[in-house]
Amino acid sequence: MIWQGRLDGDELLHHRIFQRVKEENNYDSISTNDFVLHGFAVDEGVRRNKGRLGAKDAPDIIRKNMSNFPVIRPDFSILDFGNITCDDANLEKTQNELAKNVSKVLLKGGKSLVLGGGHEVTFGHYRGVRTAFPEKKIGIINFDAHFDNRQPENGVGASSGTGFWQIAQEGEINSLHIGIQRNSNTLKLFDTAHQFGMKYILADELFFENLPSVYERVNELADSVDILYMTICMDVFNASIAPGVSASAYNGIFADAAFMHLYRHILRNDKLVALDIAEVNPYFDIQDRTARLAGNLANEWFMI
Repeated sequence: MIWQGRLDGDELLHHRIFQRVKEENNYDSISTNDFVLHGFAVDEGVRRNKGRLGAKDAPDIIRKNMSNFPVIRPDFSILDFGNITCDDANLEKTQNELAKNVSKVLLKGGKSLVLGGGHEVTFGHYRGVRTAFPEKKIGIINFDAHFDNRQPENGVGASSGTGFWQIAQEGEINSLHIGIQRNSNTLKLFDTAHQFGMKYILADELFFENLPSVYERVNELADSVDILYMTICMDVFNASIAPGVSASAYNGIFADAAFMHLYRHILRNDKLVALDIAEVNPYFDIQDRTARLAGNLANEWFMI
């Protein structure tokens, strides 16, 4: 049993997340403002991108690390629709399945939370938002050390590193990439970002005294769009707090006061309808540090 934790009582004041989870398979049961969870138990895109495999096993471990958080909002409700898998190596079909399910969630007024899995989750999740809101202008906030804007290799296809290239092929891209590392992206990838109009904030720019400038750039994106979708690749974080990822970063950002102020600022935006957390790899984790951090990031949304 995945959803379990400390039981202090059945009264609302005692509730923890595991007491509020309802495992579901009927999308008609979704009510407005319900949090709706899918696990994207897939790392086929990581394999195609020559990364370290294991992220497909992360969703249930993140669930376990979310279970015991206290419920802060009395109206909190979360529906868990289980895991989407990719057993036949057909990543494209699996991304389309995620997109279809996410669109159902959003059309019912729910908030879409997806736990990866590799960062190939981005294209599927975005597709779901686009399917639900075809006439809306969608903004994407991506916490990541990488641009993930590689052109798919011939004979390989889409991967965990091609999501934003794929999104750009579908029309104008409105994205802000936070935590980008100069030593993790070639000049070609920076050039592609500039050509696509992908805005970015380097990891070196994320410090407390610089928050006013960072807020301004986040607000500029948010004010220019109708819908917000946020995706978090856990390799944006320093390896000491997120060792369990496909590509660890010795100089990644920390979940410190500056980051948390910024992150909560984004979560408070009423335009935010979708969030995913990708690239947790349990096989390289230490004491569930990365999974625990991922669970905390999801829980922050529940508390807003």
